[in-house]
Parts: sequence; C-alpha cells; structure tokens
Amino acid sequence: MTDENVSRFASDDEIAWCPGCGNFKILSTLKEAMAELGIEPHNLMMVSGIGQAAKLPHYIRANVFNGLHGRAVPPATGLAMANRNLKVVIASGDGDTYGEGGNHLIHGIRRNIDVTHFVHDNQIYGLTKGQGSPTTSEGQKASIQVDGVMVEMLRPLALAISLDCSFVARSFSGDPDHLKAVMKEAVSHRGYALVDILQPCVSFNKVNTNKWYKDHVYYLEEEYDPTDRMAAFAKSLEWEEGIPLGVLYRRDKPTYMDKREDLEGVNLVERQWTPQDASRFLDDFR
Repeated sequence: MTDENVSRFASDDEIAWCPGCGNFKILSTLKEAMAELGIEPHNLMMVSGIGQAAKLPHYIRANVFNGLHGRAVPPATGLAMANRNLKVVIASGDGDTYGEGGNHLIHGIRRNIDVTHFVHDNQIYGLTKGQGSPTTSEGQKASIQVDGVMVEMLRPLALAISLDCSFVARSFSGDPDHLKAVMKEAVSHRGYALVDILQPCVSFNKVNTNKWYKDHVYYLEEEYDPTDRMAAFAKSLEWEEGIPLGVLYRRDKPTYMDKREDLEGVNLVERQWTPQDASRFLDDFR
C-alpha cells in the first residue's frame, strides 16, 4: 500500500472533531483499510445518521448519504439492494445506532443485509454535549444524569449475537493495526457485519478515557472459535473484568438478496425504466 492509494480517499472538508477524539484514528484507519482492499472511492458508499461519528462520511472521498438521526440502516439497505457494485459502509455512533436506531439495527441484522456497520462507541452522546448513551455504565454521571445513569448498560454485541448476526466484532481506536484488520475482515464479509469500535470522547466522557480502555481491553486468544455461538454470547457479556477485542462471532448464511429469486442476477440500478413502465401500476387506481 502507498500513500497515493490512501490519498484517493482524502477530503478537503475541514474536520470539526475535538483534538484528541478517537474518531480521527477511525477515519485514517478506514481509509487505509479501503485502500488495502483495493476498493475505489466511486465504489464505496458511506452512510450515516446524525452525531459526531456520523460526520465521518463528510471527511472521506466516496459516495455519501447522510440521513436522519438513527436512520442510517434503511437507506443503507436500499442502496445495497439497488446497486450490488457498491460496498456499503455505515458509520454512526453508539447513540445513533443503539438508541434512536436500535429498531432499525435489529431488523437489518434479521434480514442479513450485505452492509458493514462501524459503530463509534464512546459511551456518551458527544454531539449534544455529554448525556448518557445506551452504552454508558449504570451509575456513571453525565450532563443530564447528574445523579448517575439509572438504567443498565446495553450489551450491543450480545444483542447482535442473540439475533444471529452473521459477523460481530469489537476493536479499539487506540490500536489501529488491530482495528484495520477487523475492518478489512468485516468489509469482506457477505452479510450484516457489526463492528463496535471503542473510542474516547475527550470532551464529555472523563471516565472511559484512552487509558481506561487500554487498561480494560484484551485480545481474543488464537484458539478462540468465532463459530461457537454460545461461547461468543458469553464473551459478549464480558465487561467489568475485561473487554474482549476481535471477531466474537461469524457465520456464513444467505443474505436477504440471496433469498430473492426474482432478483437473481439482477442489479436494480441497471434496469432501464421509462414513465410508461409505471402505467400498469396505475391501472388499479383508475
């Protein structure tokens, strides 16, 4: 890989993240991963909702769809179905994905849409100034929860594995080599690939700092079997005593499009349509 290959994904837009934010390393690592996979910018479709993490598509040279808060999965689904030539990647935060977007996440996984979903998980709402997110630990104080969060922390990877998500992984922005390897494996997977990326929010989360993550994460052993669903579920529940990094669960299974015999061998975006083609649909309304 050369700097020239990575520079193909360079954007001239000014980056609005706080200095020291983990999003910077996620962005640079994603560019490297795409370059090493040989994906061209015009074949990369970046989709996001709203939030600090959801700004990432603006800072990479690719096709971009920036949607509503928590609504990244529906347009990503449509894009992946309409144009099989695109590599569809969602980049959104823990609030955007697991809070507002939780319902869409569940059904995107159930359908096994062929998309890659990178969740920038800083365990806080960064764009709206630091209130607790679904992954904020119970008891942790935040800008709105001044007496501490009073609900249990969501375990998103356990949720995904319970739904038989075909690829479930976790990495950390503080280890770009590990993150790049996981990103490349996720993007190469056919089906719904969910990657939870731990990252510090230097402005609003003073608990889950870069050091805190480094002190708590550990890497899955070489002999770990990601096809063992029950073992993967047990790993997904680990947190207090250590946070596992790596591919927790992987299963090859048909995607939603594989099940659509009517669309076999069809790339919808290449279909030729004229206004007259709609006439047969209008007959029922006459």
